[in-house]
Amino acid sequence: MSRTTVRELAEADLEAFSVVVANAYPSMQDSPAERQRMRERWIAQEADPSVHLYGAFRKGVLQGGMQLYDFSMTMGTAQVPVGGVGMVAVDLLHKKEHVARDLMAFFLNHYRTRGMPLALLYPFRPDFYKQMGFGYGSKMNEYRVHPAALPKGGSKEHLVVLDTSDSDQLLDYYNSYQSRTYGMLRRSTFEMERKFANPLTHIVGYRRDGRLHGYLQYRFRSTSDSNFLLNNLEVSECLYDTPEVLAELLTFLQSQADQIRTVVFWTQEDDFHYLLLDPRNGSDYLMPHVYHESNTQGLGLMYRVLDTVALLRFLDQSRYAFEDLTRCLYIEVADSFLPDNSGLVVAKFDHGRIQSVERATSGSAPVPEPVEEPIRISVDIADFSSLVLGAVGFKTLYTYGLAKLSDPGELDRVHRLFQTPDKPRCVTAF
Repeated sequence: MSRTTVRELAEADLEAFSVVVANAYPSMQDSPAERQRMRERWIAQEADPSVHLYGAFRKGVLQGGMQLYDFSMTMGTAQVPVGGVGMVAVDLLHKKEHVARDLMAFFLNHYRTRGMPLALLYPFRPDFYKQMGFGYGSKMNEYRVHPAALPKGGSKEHLVVLDTSDSDQLLDYYNSYQSRTYGMLRRSTFEMERKFANPLTHIVGYRRDGRLHGYLQYRFRSTSDSNFLLNNLEVSECLYDTPEVLAELLTFLQSQADQIRTVVFWTQEDDFHYLLLDPRNGSDYLMPHVYHESNTQGLGLMYRVLDTVALLRFLDQSRYAFEDLTRCLYIEVADSFLPDNSGLVVAKFDHGRIQSVERATSGSAPVPEPVEEPIRISVDIADFSSLVLGAVGFKTLYTYGLAKLSDPGELDRVHRLFQTPDKPRCVTAF
């Protein structure tokens, strides 16, 4: 098999890439007009310096491609640079020829060499990407609620319909919310422009004293081919600062009962059912023993640590709040896809601050033994990525046999070391 070359796509490559994408995602309308619209969108997004198209070539022929994103993600008080990938597409004639693997290898090394310690993606198959070292993130919940099951507040007086003239204010509000919400990705003016350019997107904001304090993003979806009056309302984003803001947004949704059959919420808030007057989702499914189905869940966004040492150093420089540990921690990470990230990392903690973190390689001098016996953990890179992001606790990994610990008596301490106040949350599609 000939060698694969991965490079950034030029405008002359976009026609071929549009054919690859249209065939890789059959739900798209494959027509000359649709491919032309695709190319126009890609050309327009060249103004956004955080988005790039790359292609995999063999003997000069395009066989697949992807879109890379430069993101910034909140971890505690830190804004961590992370790389994202989307729209991975392989030509139908070259499936099972490791084109996707070559693209992913380029993606991971591209961001690792740029000093970004984390990568993330939405998987077409979670098991495929877990083999490449990506760990599961927070689950997404889908709640299907009759409008009458939503609490009705006393007012909607601060609610306004937002349009393109509100783009800057909405961006400022979102990024303010993002900076204090674990796992959320920062947005740019380009993303806001794309949001308002979608004619199906509706946004209602809560504005008081000239400032936004929350918003609701939704769309309508018809539930009948023969009756245009039957519609659902789908909520994809609901951000709010206070209970008062949430109350007005829910009152808006509750008031749509005469027009809307079901309000569909997609949320990573695990306790959302406490908000509802009737938490059942209408399926009437009963689990043993008398548990009513309230929502369905799905796995989506996956995370990967690209450089364990760089991530720990970055978090420490940003004064990330680790558990108050004064001890030496040996972290043995198994990473077969990125061998340079595999092996033993030695981190010395002093009251929760990292005093030093180094990679112990076979060619380096022996790591000096500390006075107190170090704590040693061993874990696969995929599960370590989920652990360090706070999507799963160390106790869970240890109980399931997915992580090893040199001293089981230290289980609670190691669990607290990696514990985060919240699980990672993300509302950005890419």
